[in-house]
Amino acid sequence: MESKEESNEPHALNPAPNKEEDILDKLEKKAKKYLRGNKTNLEGLRDKKLKGQLEVREKIFGHTAKVAARAEEWLKPSEGGLLEPEDPLEKTYSIRQQSILPEVDVLSSSKAFDMKLPDLGPYTIRYLSNGRYMLLGGQKGHVAMMDVLNLESVKEFQVRERVRDVVFLQNDQLYAVAQKKYTYIYNRHGTEIHCLKENRQPLKLEFLGKHFLLVGTNNFSQLHYQDISTGQVVANYRTGLGPTSVMCTNPYNSVISLGHSGGKLTMWKPTSGKPLITMLCHQGPITGLAYHPSGNLVATAGLDKKIKIWDLRKFEAIHSIQGHAQTLDFSQKGLLALANGSRVQVWRDKGGHDFGLYMTHGIAKGYQIGTAKFRPYEDVLGLGHSMGFSSILIPGSGEPNFDSWVANPYETSKQRSKKEVHALLDKLPPESIMLDPGSIGMVRERQRKEKPTKKDIEQQLETVVQEAKSNVVIKKKTKGRNKPSKIAKRKEEEVFKAKRPFLEKQGDLEGAPREKKRKVLLEVAEDLPKSLQRFVKKKSV
Repeated sequence: MESKEESNEPHALNPAPNKEEDILDKLEKKAKKYLRGNKTNLEGLRDKKLKGQLEVREKIFGHTAKVAARAEEWLKPSEGGLLEPEDPLEKTYSIRQQSILPEVDVLSSSKAFDMKLPDLGPYTIRYLSNGRYMLLGGQKGHVAMMDVLNLESVKEFQVRERVRDVVFLQNDQLYAVAQKKYTYIYNRHGTEIHCLKENRQPLKLEFLGKHFLLVGTNNFSQLHYQDISTGQVVANYRTGLGPTSVMCTNPYNSVISLGHSGGKLTMWKPTSGKPLITMLCHQGPITGLAYHPSGNLVATAGLDKKIKIWDLRKFEAIHSIQGHAQTLDFSQKGLLALANGSRVQVWRDKGGHDFGLYMTHGIAKGYQIGTAKFRPYEDVLGLGHSMGFSSILIPGSGEPNFDSWVANPYETSKQRSKKEVHALLDKLPPESIMLDPGSIGMVRERQRKEKPTKKDIEQQLETVVQEAKSNVVIKKKTKGRNKPSKIAKRKEEEVFKAKRPFLEKQGDLEGAPREKKRKVLLEVAEDLPKSLQRFVKKKSV
């Protein structure tokens, strides 16, 4: 009896349930979206070993789905939000920055500021991929690097010549500056590391992080690819459409797009000397170009006072906006910024690629906006203009949650060095850049050979005959053995040998010597059944 009473006590044989298991049981409904399809039916499986292995795998899949649901429940990732008017008649574009700043927290309000630099502008700006650092390049030689997370200046210096563009390389330790004559690479302390003399008089720069390629256009209408890890020039092509400073990278496939003065948009890869795609987008010069984060949409602005949004899956314009823009940029959440003069507009996709006006902002009159860039992982839009730099708040523009394996604004020096080593080990070759990166590793479909036209066959036959005549070697022999008739016969035989493949394809043996004609017909007869060979022999008589 004592043993029975002891067995009924919960603390003896029934320990307290684990809190973690209770949490996982409650999250079974949320875990369904993390499961890898429906559970496998193992009842009819006779192989016991295979059945045991599959059962273990199913348990692992179920456990990982529950852990993922628990992480989503307890980590509670942030959710992005947009401006929503209280009154249905109120429009979001009527809300000004002065109304937004008092309503947000102190940290967010500090992200909106102005820097007046009237003597060294106009300025072009670039953000690092994690959104922590910003580069400023003044046209009159001022280059500055800023920690926008802590609002601190890292380094600023004067290069004493014109600066056309700036771009970060693989991290905040190196960046490239397109100056008057050459492209220079500096470290974060402002020390000159390299002078790239291969690309003279650069106009625009882009960096492909997965391939470690620095891409630039210059005043000689050239597109230049250079590998910064080895220093080798990968490609250098002439576009043939004049110099351009309108360049953008497709984030989906790393294809470079150029906007030209004739209204054409061309797409390039480093392994092809000709553009992959050429699109006529506008009736005048293209002034702005930007890609959607998905890579399927591209926005172009032209001097014909039209801003068009193109679907690259159909190569069709799906939306058109009346207006002019000097610069375009898409945010991580798909908001489109258009800037011209001292005004900037932000458009939003309402659904089904129907873009509507979302927000507007105007800086002081007389200021000319040259560059508009959204800051990654923040609801901030940076404006580089003729009198310095401005930062404004655009609610809902940035991705609220960052992946520390992809872009970490708070990474340490050790994490940064490890990430750089892994990026170099995983560097993709230039041949992997193509319009459809999903085709890498796939078997190419068998293409049907196009039949040559009659004109092409005649041209090939003529060239073959001329080569056969020129290849006939006439040896000097004794008197009487080098007759003209024998030379002509030898030439005729050489010409027939050259023409023979064409004649066999056409089934035409006219003009051939009688002996050669008989041999060809006999060879053809050998491939036929015995019951049909006798008919071919009769025909050759």
